[in-house]
Amino acid sequence: MTARINAIATAVPAIDFERDYRAWAVRQLAEPRQAKLYQRMAERSGIEHRWSVLSEEDAKLDAGDGFYSAAAPGTDRRMAIYAEEAPRLALAAIEKLPDLGRITHIVVASCTGFVAPGIDQIIARRLGLADDVERVLIGFMGCYAAVTALRTARHIVRSEEDARVLVVTVELSTLHHQQNVDLEPLLAGAQFGDGAAAAIVSGSGEGLNLGQGISAALEESDELITWQIGDTGFRMHLSGEVPGRIGSALTRDEVRERVLGDGAKPQAYAVHAGGRSILDAVERGLDLAPDALDHSRAVLRDFGNMSSSTLMFALERTMREKPESGVALAFGPGLAMEGFRFGWSA
Repeated sequence: MTARINAIATAVPAIDFERDYRAWAVRQLAEPRQAKLYQRMAERSGIEHRWSVLSEEDAKLDAGDGFYSAAAPGTDRRMAIYAEEAPRLALAAIEKLPDLGRITHIVVASCTGFVAPGIDQIIARRLGLADDVERVLIGFMGCYAAVTALRTARHIVRSEEDARVLVVTVELSTLHHQQNVDLEPLLAGAQFGDGAAAAIVSGSGEGLNLGQGISAALEESDELITWQIGDTGFRMHLSGEVPGRIGSALTRDEVRERVLGDGAKPQAYAVHAGGRSILDAVERGLDLAPDALDHSRAVLRDFGNMSSSTLMFALERTMREKPESGVALAFGPGLAMEGFRFGWSA
């Protein structure tokens, strides 16, 4: 039984807050030299738009009586918004799928919030799915959680030939802005936006075959990316060493063989758009053509890093070309790389 992605649909909220964030970040930096450095790095980031579930006023971060304007809101307030907006954004993506049809399983990945009953139950109920639909909720894995969700769907389909799995990723990163006066966390925050994606995985019909999985955990790297729950939301640490460590790992023979195989290079690459420097590191590490990561760079430009949803956006664009062979890769806490091989099945 070959599992394949039959369709992918994506959604983002209505508010583009990229310019507001840049203006806010500059105001946090009292040292003019740091402010200029931030502006220069923001202009070189490859990001033109990022989207937020917050209102237009709240997305300005320190305007009027907005969500972030006074004391930093507590985690409980942030989670209240998550409970309302995460299912709504997820459903906006699901509604774009061409044919939802009969769903036997639902796999949901999200690392930017928690609520119980989980958003898997909330989504299933709002869709009117059968009360015996099997559910899996993947939480707090970070940017590579889409790979885990799709590989979970693959295992389900390979074990139950009639399974039709709804895979959902939804991330509301803009609920976790922190009040900082330091350059590094402001630059980390400049990467992330909100987004959701939905996919149908089954064992029949045309689509993108889900092939062999790829995993690699880098040694002595567990402090490079962290995601911790605090009193004022979730706190991200994203070290500037990450791109270099990824690029170095991809030059190692055993890692390159896992990614590229031992034959001809894959035709297509769907890589998590974690940032311009990360995509540059992958391109150099795998010795790719300059246009090989065009889809990932376009996702970064138009949406920023949406954590687990980002790879789904890149896969959606890749599917349109029906590639004969390809590799999907994502990176996250650990520091770890997760991925899978794929190819088109008519």
